[in-house]
Amino acid sequence: LVTNLIYLEHDAIAAYESVIERLDDKQLSAQVATFRDDHLQHIQVLNDMAREIGTDAPTEGDMKQMLTTGKIALADLFGDSAILKAMKTNEDDTVTAYERASRHEDAIPQSKAFFLKALHDEQRHREWFETTAKAL
Repeated sequence: LVTNLIYLEHDAIAAYESVIERLDDKQLSAQVATFRDDHLQHIQVLNDMAREIGTDAPTEGDMKQMLTTGKIALADLFGDSAILKAMKTNEDDTVTAYERASRHEDAIPQSKAFFLKALHDEQRHREWFETTAKAL
């Protein structure tokens, strides 16, 4: 579970960096950068968890990274609103992952508390992407 979440976070960070580079509106880029910082914090906590349970922590994303960043590159052809809509779909995946993690039977209370915090972050990100994309 922790390893998969680390992969997911690395994929998300790569997508965020792609979005920050591609958005024309620099105020939007600045907000997206704050969300990327949430993901960087999630990685730190997950890496600590991996050390505590004695599992290797991946240092980069997996093959899904091509999908998350590829959606962004394609959306770039259609402008900022399309980029934000593509990121909303990426956030759907992270919300689902943290919902499942927060309900995982084997997770200790401290881990579940982190998973719930991360879930709240992801829900907030997703809502912002959806609302902002519609407003553009």
